[in-house]
Amino acid sequence: MSDLDQLLDHLRAAPVVLVTVVRAEGSVPREPGAWMAVQGGRLFGTIGGGRLEHEAIALANGGQLALPREQRFALGPSLGQCCGGVVWLRFEAIDASQSEALRARLAEAATPVALFGGGHVGRALVRLAAELPWRVHWIDSRDEVFPESVPANVRCEHSDPVQAAVATLAPGSLVAVMSFSHAEDLDIMAACLARQRAQGDLPYIGLIGSATKWATFRKRLTARGFTEAELAQVVCPIGVPGIAGKQPAVVALAVAAQLLQQGTDKRT
Repeated sequence: MSDLDQLLDHLRAAPVVLVTVVRAEGSVPREPGAWMAVQGGRLFGTIGGGRLEHEAIALANGGQLALPREQRFALGPSLGQCCGGVVWLRFEAIDASQSEALRARLAEAATPVALFGGGHVGRALVRLAAELPWRVHWIDSRDEVFPESVPANVRCEHSDPVQAAVATLAPGSLVAVMSFSHAEDLDIMAACLARQRAQGDLPYIGLIGSATKWATFRKRLTARGFTEAELAQVVCPIGVPGIAGKQPAVVALAVAAQLLQQGTDKRT
């Protein structure tokens, strides 16, 4: 169960103080949008640990803050943290009546990921996604391919033809293509490149497979009218380089790492 799921589950019993990073300068533990919720002795999420988090928990539990409130923390001078940046935290009281609004609000900060393919690597990637700051749109053309239970940040869609789902992807989606069929992969890639030509809103299009597979795909996509500049937007083989293992979990980990590299988290 994710931190957000646990928070919403416990929110039914008692309110929490939500602590959010609203601004950061210099070297800091977490980026704007990072959050934690304090409910007495319970803690959900994290703003980076260390003295900053310790101080924020004490303030949230102290009952002396007029909420909502924003407070500035200089990590070096006041907290003795060697990263030395400055963080502004927002403290606010949240109760059960705000559950759905809170779910939507915290989910907005997640990166949209479109995953085509419910095979071994796709399933391994979804298992990793449960702990990652993603909103996953998982798509396959086959009936009954998805497991009965998926993480809360994963939405499954049966689409036949599978490439029709490309038009419905959230703007800014990172696309990972790994269907059971090379013919489907080709159609998905063509749909992604056509959308990219029209809208330019898919910052990452990755394709599972070898360099040989991509050479074949390049010829076929060129025959469909895509230019060299457009084809250069495709990452194939998918995943960070230098990882030799081909087990599904290993490939999924390499893909997850590459997708995370595409995000906007610029922590130092």
